[in-house]
Amino acid sequence: MPELPEVEVVRRGLEQWVAGRTVATVEVHHPRAVRRHLEGADHFVRELTGRTLVAARRRGKYLWLPLAESDGTPSDRALVAHLGMSGQLLVEKRSAPDETHLRARVTFTDGGRELRFVDQRTFGGLAVEDSAGEEIPPRLAHIAIDPLDDAFDVDAFAAALRRRRTEVKRALLDQTLIGGVGNIYADESLWRARLHGARPTDKLTRAQVVELLDGVRDVLGESLAQGGTSFDSLYVDVNGQSGYFSRHLAVYGQGDRPCPRCGTPIRRESFMNRSSYSCPTCQPRPRAKRR
Repeated sequence: MPELPEVEVVRRGLEQWVAGRTVATVEVHHPRAVRRHLEGADHFVRELTGRTLVAARRRGKYLWLPLAESDGTPSDRALVAHLGMSGQLLVEKRSAPDETHLRARVTFTDGGRELRFVDQRTFGGLAVEDSAGEEIPPRLAHIAIDPLDDAFDVDAFAAALRRRRTEVKRALLDQTLIGGVGNIYADESLWRARLHGARPTDKLTRAQVVELLDGVRDVLGESLAQGGTSFDSLYVDVNGQSGYFSRHLAVYGQGDRPCPRCGTPIRRESFMNRSSYSCPTCQPRPRAKRR
């Protein structure tokens, strides 16, 4: 699933290619693409047609584009998008052939490139929702800001983390605690902080939390600079280009390969129906409590 860097790359592309343009037509090719728009596909089309996409915003792994009337008057509505497992928002020439898994299409009054929502597995979706100006839509308000945001409060995060009384990797994946971090970047950040994902959060010192946050920020920033992490053709920017951070991963997907820091073979473990990767030497598993 795309994580913060991949979604931020898409947001930047939308800001460049779509923001400020007025919608001419909307086509919904698959009902699941707009299942989060509870009033149905026809209502979704009416809500979006004739509106101007003011900007492109992100909260965690969600995108939203505030909408205005064609004359620029704010509409207090926004186009909300979630990419799910395989969703893509592509900016294409109108003459380009339709993608096999094209789910929705938006054309613009300027006659330029169109916006296409492509989703092979149909777990992503689009909806037009209430949003006060450029404020975050209410449905996304529970998602915590991410550590790259200037408003991120380290002390508040450290206190909340220690109160959770859970494993540190589970906490990193909790989008109500910290936004945008998924399985890949959690493993990479924990490796940088020399912490095993099973470490109890209530036992972490403030210094360890700060080091972990530094690792999260470094990993996310480096991935963003590389266009994100792409393991297959599903994770692309609005122009269909893949990211290259997968070439720089230290532990994720590197099972049995030598740790870049100490040379110990990387260990793969089962975690919440997924995989976790860590270095047994750099990230020792915490000792089990004696009964």
